[in-house]
Amino acid sequence: MTVHDNSWRIPCIFCPLLTLFSCSFSSKATKKLYQQALQRKPYDAIIVPGSPVENGKWSRTMKGRIYWSKFLYDHGVTRNIIYSGAAVYSAYVEAEIMAQYAVALGIPKEHVYSETLAEHSTENVYYSFKLAGKLGFKTIAIASDPFQTRLLRRFARKKVSHTIGLIPMVKDSMMNMEPEMRDPEINSEKAFQKDFVSIKNREGFWKRWRGTLGKNIDRNTDRRP
Repeated sequence: MTVHDNSWRIPCIFCPLLTLFSCSFSSKATKKLYQQALQRKPYDAIIVPGSPVENGKWSRTMKGRIYWSKFLYDHGVTRNIIYSGAAVYSAYVEAEIMAQYAVALGIPKEHVYSETLAEHSTENVYYSFKLAGKLGFKTIAIASDPFQTRLLRRFARKKVSHTIGLIPMVKDSMMNMEPEMRDPEINSEKAFQKDFVSIKNREGFWKRWRGTLGKNIDRNTDRRP
């Protein structure tokens, strides 16, 4: 699922997104990782973790992540995008909402994929990486806000694959995009899950915490995207 982000002074949508940046990659580090991504491009796919849907619409956090993924696609850093997230805190499947927005913003539908099992950030990475393998993708990177990317780095490299790239948002690029950002219309009901029960009502705190640490993934089952 997701983690929500003072080192950046960004107007409008990004201030709430980056409130936890004091614990995140520095601006210098994000630029270095982006330069590394440019040297390795194009990736076969990037993984974009979800965030809670608000009344059938994207949250500011989700909007930032989707626009960053569009930037990477438009600049040839990735060929495909895997949006990840189940219906966790609301009845809307995060990955499907994200995919709709991505297509509405102009990313070709044939290059947009949805992973709908993950309920925690660690699961976003794990299940999306498995999906990427099924699709024949070889080079994969995580693309998200710097705070979440840093939190996922160790898990991704140690528990999933040491080859996974990291492409956290770059401040200057996001600021340059901000004036042109729009809010396209989508059909959120297509992503609505009937008989939904929030994870808070299905699982106790400690089980959710274990999920955040990646402890709820059963690698021996057939539960795959």
